[in-house]
Amino acid sequence: MLNRRVMVTGLGAVSGLGLDVPAFWEALKAGRSAIKPFDLPIDNIKMSRIVTVPAYETNRYFSSEELTILDRFSQLAVIAAQEAVDDAGLVCGENILTDAAAIIGSGCGGKHTDEATYDQLYKQQRSRAHPLTIPKGMPSAAASMVSLHLGIKGPAFVLASACASGSHAIIQGMTMIQSGMIDVALVGASDAPFTYGLLKSWDALRVASADTCRPFCKDRSGLVLGEGAAMLVLESEEHAKQRGAHIYSEVIGCGMTSDAGHITRPDVFGITNAIKNALHHAEVNTDEVDYINAHGTATTANDIAETEAINQVFGAHAKDLAVSSTKSMHGHALGASSALELVAATLAIHHGIIPPTANFTEADEKCNLDYVPNIARQQPVNIALSNSFAFGGLNAVIALKKYT
Repeated sequence: MLNRRVMVTGLGAVSGLGLDVPAFWEALKAGRSAIKPFDLPIDNIKMSRIVTVPAYETNRYFSSEELTILDRFSQLAVIAAQEAVDDAGLVCGENILTDAAAIIGSGCGGKHTDEATYDQLYKQQRSRAHPLTIPKGMPSAAASMVSLHLGIKGPAFVLASACASGSHAIIQGMTMIQSGMIDVALVGASDAPFTYGLLKSWDALRVASADTCRPFCKDRSGLVLGEGAAMLVLESEEHAKQRGAHIYSEVIGCGMTSDAGHITRPDVFGITNAIKNALHHAEVNTDEVDYINAHGTATTANDIAETEAINQVFGAHAKDLAVSSTKSMHGHALGASSALELVAATLAIHHGIIPPTANFTEADEKCNLDYVPNIARQQPVNIALSNSFAFGGLNAVIALKKYT
């Protein structure tokens, strides 16, 4: 059985921090948060802080005809995918892309399309829905649109596992390359959750902060909802070297578990096992890990559970780890967060700079790790982990290594 090495050769990101990877990385290095007051034209919402993607000229990316079939989450996915492919030095229409996979995660799917349809049917009392409602709003639309726009004719599908969707999509691409099924995979996630129905639902959960996102802090008050997309080009080592590709990092392992417990409350045992499984799969010792990009939502239960799990797995080395949550800057973009965070971890390895946990005040007494408060740290990173723990108890951890 093959077990080929898997390389990251292209990155794409669209978030509240900007419309591309350079803007994303510059903001992370600066510790600059995109969290802002709620400014959407939606009434009767309790949520007071959000992170939205900056306005962009749609005609720069899509024709008017294409926009009739592109939900916002698909738009973001296509923009990030195109950047990742361009960054990897691949050209649309080449055989390399034709045979590639497009595996995309999403926690919500096409909610803007659903919302518009319900508004037309129930509020405006129209008698019929738009004929393209289903293909535009279906969860798999992002994979279909990325495949269509980039000429990808290999395996293409969407994975949905809430906040772990991006990590699960990346892991799927990694394992397909390792097995020899494909040589190239475009992987990542996209979510655009700012609709009236979803916002009212998040209001009901009572986990949103009224001011800002302060992961691991004593005075943390909850998450800040965001939107965005991130994509990575993965290639087998042989394929990447053969075409002289630039290599950012190597994906060396993963761990996946299910809590089989509470639907929203994280379980330390499940998180611990996911981290242990990732280290085992990557054949890495605990003292070899330099950095963890934490799930770090700034909710009371998550931050304590994640800290406890890290302490249990790493023991004395836990105090030597750099641990930061970039959600403090790009918000919690649901399924897309785990993909954005893997881009951040990849860039931390590539540049030797660890992004901070922004908005940091004072650590919670039960959160006793080095959270890289407020200021990025210049430090060599050889091995990094990216943690993702989703509602439903779905845990995914990805291990990355500097390629040598």
